[in-house]
Amino acid sequence: MANILHIESAINICSIAISKDAEMIAFQEIQEANHAAQITLLIDTCLKQAGLTIKDLDAVALSNGPGSYTSLRIGASTAKGICYALSIPLIAVDTLEALALAAYKAIGDENALYCPMIDARRMEVYMALYRPNREEVALELPMSPKILDEHSFSDYFEKNQRIVFCGNGADKFKNVCLSAHATFMGVTNSAQHIVPIGIKYYEKTQFVDTAYHTPEYLKLPNIILSDKRL
Repeated sequence: MANILHIESAINICSIAISKDAEMIAFQEIQEANHAAQITLLIDTCLKQAGLTIKDLDAVALSNGPGSYTSLRIGASTAKGICYALSIPLIAVDTLEALALAAYKAIGDENALYCPMIDARRMEVYMALYRPNREEVALELPMSPKILDEHSFSDYFEKNQRIVFCGNGADKFKNVCLSAHATFMGVTNSAQHIVPIGIKYYEKTQFVDTAYHTPEYLKLPNIILSDKRL
């Protein structure tokens, strides 16, 4: 009976869940969170809600990006610290895959494609395209940064292909998209969405190397040097 801690910190939402076998038994989430200040408090609240101590954990599943550079680093350092301290495995869950799977489960259209989008500032998003595959989703187009305009995905729309868009970057495309074949959902990042994938990876012992693992940033952080004179 595995107790898995699930951490979602890829965007401004800080979200924690605990699963026992195939069931989520605790969940806490804060919008617009200060991740560094809140993440350990949410973990502690979830443990109490589940009637567990941190020593009862068998693995940590981490939403692995892409997303905010700083937020991903905070989630990863927290997850790795717990794994090191308890000598338990680390599971990396693709953030976009978790969003696509959540959208597919909500709509259930096996003929649609699913496109999760994470805000990357201005008209750019991190995105991937997924096709339903039984109870899972499989990559149609790999993860990449993409600058959106009214012609984005036109190759698919011209073939009357329905695409379901979700994530906190989807509204950018909604504002310029002219196709009737586009569907927009309010599904966004949550630890609830990484639970089924985290459980599946645990059962398959699909773990990552805690010492060397880094999140999937896709791009280097945008660092602006100060112009102050010393």
